[in-house]
Amino acid sequence: MNKLYYGDNLEVLRKHVADESVDLVYLDPPFNSNRNYNVIFGRHPGDGNGAAAQIQAFDDTWHWTPVTDQQYQRYALAAELPDQVGEALTAFRTLLGENDAMAYLVNMAPRLVELRRVLKPTGSLYLHCDPTMSHYLKILMDAIFGTRNFVNEIVWQRAHTVKGNAGQGAKHFGRTTDSILLYSKTGTYTFNQLYQPYSAAYLKRFHHIEAVTQRPYRLVSMIGPGGAAKGNPFYEVMGVSRYWRFSQARMDELIDAGQVVQAKPGAVPERKQYLDEGKGTSSQSLWTDIVEINPMAAERLGYPTQKPVALLERIISASSEPGGVVLDPFCGCGTAIDAAQRLGRRWISIDITFIAVDLIEKRLQDRFPGIEGSYETFGIPRDMGGAQALFHHSPFDFERWAVTRINARPNEKQVGDKGVDGVARFYLDKKTNGRVLVSVKGGQTIGPQFVRDLIGTVETQKAQMGVLITMTEPTRGVLDAVDHGGTYTWPINNQTYPRVQVITIRELLRGDRPDLPQSLMPYIQASRAAAESAQLDFGDLAAGSM
Repeated sequence: MNKLYYGDNLEVLRKHVADESVDLVYLDPPFNSNRNYNVIFGRHPGDGNGAAAQIQAFDDTWHWTPVTDQQYQRYALAAELPDQVGEALTAFRTLLGENDAMAYLVNMAPRLVELRRVLKPTGSLYLHCDPTMSHYLKILMDAIFGTRNFVNEIVWQRAHTVKGNAGQGAKHFGRTTDSILLYSKTGTYTFNQLYQPYSAAYLKRFHHIEAVTQRPYRLVSMIGPGGAAKGNPFYEVMGVSRYWRFSQARMDELIDAGQVVQAKPGAVPERKQYLDEGKGTSSQSLWTDIVEINPMAAERLGYPTQKPVALLERIISASSEPGGVVLDPFCGCGTAIDAAQRLGRRWISIDITFIAVDLIEKRLQDRFPGIEGSYETFGIPRDMGGAQALFHHSPFDFERWAVTRINARPNEKQVGDKGVDGVARFYLDKKTNGRVLVSVKGGQTIGPQFVRDLIGTVETQKAQMGVLITMTEPTRGVLDAVDHGGTYTWPINNQTYPRVQVITIRELLRGDRPDLPQSLMPYIQASRAAAESAQLDFGDLAAGSM
């Protein structure tokens, strides 16, 4: 079965992914390339920009800390990694010193070693990065995979235009490209040549139309380049003697098939080249025909580092076969998994943040109805013991997990949430969404004041309802506060709901859910035009609730 893991990819790879079991690896490791170059290479960066949840999860990992120094000692000096990898890290430290960039390379090294281990001999790895780090990563990859197994550096032009006055006054050329480093494990790797449509200029050359077949064609020379020196045969065709590209027998076949044309007596004969004989223009290492996702794109999920599905479909089509296994160890919002599923590949997906794992599950359910039984999820709590373990390991991810149990979207940040850990949305009408504010309390003793605080937040934020999720059983005082919290009437069907509700983790684990209007799928937000074109049936919607 396909597998979705919540956890550190280094641990998951070592424990759960067998040697030589993967056909293709794609990874887009989090590194905020929008940060200032000097910040990346500074010892104490202090990044104030709001970054993606995935990058936040690795924030400490990418800074040089005492833990990073210990890892460096093990990898580079204690030979925990192969000698060439350790030597590369030693050289990097001499060059870079101790900074974010060096911490990034120290933490990437063992992961890349593991990814090479799990690749089949016919497998390939695509490492997606930006020009700030690509040259360092290439040296590291050379040390791990060997210089002879470097296949391509693909340059993806993700942006083609600049809006308005953007970039004016900058002391650099516009940064509109990413690098994708392609390495094979051995010299016998899988590669399927891909083709792009011919250009309009090329198509204009096929201006002849064959009378009987109506096939477009152009006329091309049959003269053998290099003449006798290249071993081309010399003979007469239609009264013209030349060194020809074809043997005389082959030339006779072309003439008999009506594929040789002489414009006039004495002219050098030419061969018909039909347009439909070609497959297109073979794909090159400069990719300019796939653009980054625009704000109105149907596939957009709001994830800052989301890549287009078309980009991953090209990679997967080129370097794997149907039924092959695709692995993405930094899966983010799951574009590689989406593309793999579309193309009939099996997949393994890993991410260290629960919000990414939840987003992927919602994305798969939206894109591929009925997919639930075709993959397994690991690392997600399935009982009270697992829930408590997650809370002690990461209270923030525990909150996110709890929020997703009621089909709400968790916060990406834990700062300034005012007690709100997530939001569920539902239709009020065809143009407006209502909100259910979700608050999670894990290790605290819950009193009535938490219910009153949630009611106050619902009123202040002009939301419609609130849900309090608790690890412990609610007290009589909590239930009394809920009972006095008022009601909400959903305008679509005039059904009345408790304005504030409380539900426990134990109840969620056994399948219970709060009584709410039918909620929208988190992350999957179609544009208003798409919703209207789908002709949403509010009669059916009114009949359902969560």
